[in-house]
Amino acid sequence: MDNCCEAKAGEIGAIRSRHERALWVVLAVNALMFIVEFGAGLVSGSSALLADSLDMFGDSLVYGFSLFVVHRSLTWKARAGLLKGSFMAVFGVAVLFEAAFSIRTAAPPGVPTMAAVGTLALVANALCFSILWRHRADDINLRSTWLCSRNDLIANAAVLGAAVLVAWSGSGWPDILVGLGIAILFLRTAAVVLRESFAELGRARHGATQGAG
Repeated sequence: MDNCCEAKAGEIGAIRSRHERALWVVLAVNALMFIVEFGAGLVSGSSALLADSLDMFGDSLVYGFSLFVVHRSLTWKARAGLLKGSFMAVFGVAVLFEAAFSIRTAAPPGVPTMAAVGTLALVANALCFSILWRHRADDINLRSTWLCSRNDLIANAAVLGAAVLVAWSGSGWPDILVGLGIAILFLRTAAVVLRESFAELGRARHGATQGAG
C-alpha cells in the first residue's frame, strides 16, 4: 500500500511538472506575440491584428493564472477557470466596441503587414496548440487553456483571410468583420469555460461536504 501511494505521488508530480513547463512556454510565446501584433496593428491600421494582439495579452494572463493554480486543489482550479472565463468575456466585449468604432471609417489596413504578422502569429499559436493538445483532458484548468489555443488558431486564420479579402476588394470591411467574429468566438468560449468551471466548483464543494460529513 505504501509503495502504491508513493508511485501515485510520483505520477502526479510528473504530470504537474509537465503542465508547468507547457504553461511557461505558451505564456512566453503569447507575451512576445502581443508586443509584435499590437505594434503591427498600430502601424498597419488593422483592427483584426489589434484584436488578435489583445487576445494574446489576455491569453498571457490566462496562462499566468494556470501557472498559479497548477499545484493547487480542484476548487482553486475551478475558481481560476471562472476568472479566465470572465477575462474572455471582457475581451470579447472590448473587441465588439473596437470594431464598432472602426466602422466609422472602414479604411483598408496595410495588407503586407497584416499577412506577415498574421502568418507569424499562426505559427506561434500552432506551437502552443501542439504543446497543450496532449494535456487538454487532464483537468478543467488545462482544458480551458487548450480551448484558448484552439481559438487562437481560428482567429489567426481569419486574420489571414481578411488580409486576402482586403487586398482583393480594397475595403476595410473584411478587417472589421474579422474583429467582430473574434469577439463572438471568444464570448461563446467564455460561456463554455464558465459553465464547466461552475460545474467543477460544484463537484469540488460537494466532495468537500461529503468528506466533512
